[in-house]
Amino acid sequence: MASVPKKVAERLLNGIKRYQPILSAAKARDVGEADTVTIIKDMLADVFGYDKYSDVTSEHSIRGTFCDLAIKMDGQLQTLIEVKAIGIDLKDAHVKQAVDYAANQGVDWVLLTNGITWRVYHVIFAKPIDHELVLELDFCALSPRSAGDIELLYLWCKEGWQRSVLGEYHTQKQALSRFFVGAMLQTDTVLDVIRRELRRVSPDVRIDAAQIKEVLVGEVIKREVLEGEKADEARKKIARSINNALRTSSAKPAAASKKAAGGAEDPVA
Repeated sequence: MASVPKKVAERLLNGIKRYQPILSAAKARDVGEADTVTIIKDMLADVFGYDKYSDVTSEHSIRGTFCDLAIKMDGQLQTLIEVKAIGIDLKDAHVKQAVDYAANQGVDWVLLTNGITWRVYHVIFAKPIDHELVLELDFCALSPRSAGDIELLYLWCKEGWQRSVLGEYHTQKQALSRFFVGAMLQTDTVLDVIRRELRRVSPDVRIDAAQIKEVLVGEVIKREVLEGEKADEARKKIARSINNALRTSSAKPAAASKKAAGGAEDPVA
């Protein structure tokens, strides 16, 4: 994860200290959604560094309906924010409408919050439109002394957004997901490595890649990691990556041969 600039880290630290008691008091009073939205707008400015007059818009209209807040930078819509009253427990159903809003606008990120719980979702542009929970945290449980907590908040503050750290975090999380690792274990490259190491341990035993894959799929990797949309998507992503690498490697010799052929031509008299 990208390092947090000192000035930003200080603002995030002070924001935790300032808003934890504010949020606790608001929950004790069981304030409604409108008052929760007011707190969120102040947090977006004071904690996350957005200009609440130019970067944050209220009641953003999409096809005749509205979401509570939206982040715009340089005139471009970046994130939609769905806010619930501070006393409401957040559920996946709460984000569906915001995800539909985001899909209509081509926006990749949706934030769902009640002020205390913050959930960051990535919109998946498939058929049907889907979403993935990338991050969830309890703001009142954060420690201003924890570098890890400061880094998590940095993911969606303005400076972090400008450096695309949330996208990098999401990519890293995907690469380390059990679905991605499970799919990677089934690739020919990994199977060849396992086969070579097994032959080193048992040189007199003939083992091929198909046998290793059968054991991995049948006995080692959990069934839930091998089946379903996420497993399919992981396999497709790895296959695309391998194909792209093969095309690149095959294009280099062709380009070199063409260049050599061109250099060998006799000059025109």
